[in-house]
Amino acid sequence: MSETLAFRFLGVGNAQALGLGSSSGVLERDDEPLLLIDCGPDTLATYARCYDHPLPPAIFITHAHLDHIGGLEGLFYQAYVERHCYGRIRLYIPVKLIESVQKRIADYPGILAEGGANFWDAFQLIPVADGFWHRNLRFTVFPVRHHAVLSAYGAALEGSFLYTGDTRPIPEIINHYACRGEPILHDCGLRQNPSHTGVHELAAHYQPEQLRRLVLYHYESQEAGDELEKLGYRVARPKQRILLQHRVNPSHEAAGVIQKFGTRLVGRA
Repeated sequence: MSETLAFRFLGVGNAQALGLGSSSGVLERDDEPLLLIDCGPDTLATYARCYDHPLPPAIFITHAHLDHIGGLEGLFYQAYVERHCYGRIRLYIPVKLIESVQKRIADYPGILAEGGANFWDAFQLIPVADGFWHRNLRFTVFPVRHHAVLSAYGAALEGSFLYTGDTRPIPEIINHYACRGEPILHDCGLRQNPSHTGVHELAAHYQPEQLRRLVLYHYESQEAGDELEKLGYRVARPKQRILLQHRVNPSHEAAGVIQKFGTRLVGRA
């Protein structure tokens, strides 16, 4: 049995790079959307342009800044209208973030002006700690370095990819969770700050072999992305896909064991 996994970047910009879209992406399996990572203010519109499915089946939230969760209120309304989706969209949220999402999105009094619905009614909330299962795949979840302790998280699918979310350099995480040659989808701009990685920090924290596997996103502008490329790094662009060719052993799939045999970048859709 074989299948193809792919990761499509929907947006690749930081909070101020509106033209690049809010950083988010979709794990696809055999060209079908499987899991959306983050849901910023413009994420759903981009998602709808990429897929025949109007709403994502599941979302993993990395942290509670509005450029990563600002689309959840709109998703509530869409799910409310598309009644067959109401209550069925899975929200995988690290336990430590649930209170923040509640305060920033769900606590607004009367999500519907006429009442009668709670924000969480539209979703299947699944709190996660160190990992979660989705469609017979086991995802690992880990804290990253962003703004405050335990305020942001990344996710990895062993042998397939690691997505840092917004982070400072995390060599200990990369060494542990991305040691099978998988691409490392990493927050990076031209300049570092207390919450984000700057390009000149990469070589100081990561091994040459790891640097070759980096795919950078969450940068400041189109021009910044061009400069990152001039420095020799692979840079994600809006709607670009990374194909992850896999051979899956059916007896292992339920255990989440995937054997990777290649990755390559393809152009924008």
